[in-house]
Amino acid sequence: MSNTHLPARNNLTGLKTAMAEKRHAFHHGLSEAHLLRSMRRLWIAAAVIPAIYLAAAGAVALAGLHDHVTTADIIVVPGNTVQADGSPSERLKSRLDVSIRLFNEHRAPKIFVSGGIGREGYDEAAAMAAWLIANGIPAVAIVQDPLGVNTAATAVNAAKYLHANGLHSAIVATQYFHVARTTLALERSGVDVKGSSHARYFELRDVYSLAREVTGYVIYYATLRSA
Repeated sequence: MSNTHLPARNNLTGLKTAMAEKRHAFHHGLSEAHLLRSMRRLWIAAAVIPAIYLAAAGAVALAGLHDHVTTADIIVVPGNTVQADGSPSERLKSRLDVSIRLFNEHRAPKIFVSGGIGREGYDEAAAMAAWLIANGIPAVAIVQDPLGVNTAATAVNAAKYLHANGLHSAIVATQYFHVARTTLALERSGVDVKGSSHARYFELRDVYSLAREVTGYVIYYATLRSA
């Protein structure tokens, strides 16, 4: 074969190489641009999501701290920790204190105490009822719900009690961060929530509890169906 064809072949090879390099540079540029856009989106999400979460936590806290109480058929007190000696924890006592005050103010004729069996093996509702009786509430004014294993169950059981007795309304007595979710659960169960009053007991653990309540509220809002 004649060597006269070699320059042409070399030129063609060089052209192909140059085109390949340009394609590589083009795709490399696209990859870098895509990476930069993805990183920018991640940074925006990293800033926006916590801001939304904090705003939601603030809304939950403010709603719970703003007491609004008229009169109702029952005062609903969700359960909480019972101590190893069978007495209510300080957090639970603070909820019960609110219910006693509301009862003595004639806001409702019945106190509905609801809880399950805690890790200590005690019936939360029974422990709550015993504590109320020891603090001057007549036994006939207390309704015990031993099946209130969570907030949704408490709401359903309160609704069943109300409807079975021709009643319909309730006041919520619980920690400020728990008010919004308890109110939502009761309303979705068909209870007319007339208001709430938050427990006057605060602790560092509230920070965790408030964060958890934001998630809990969103889950309840998305999953609980109206009665």
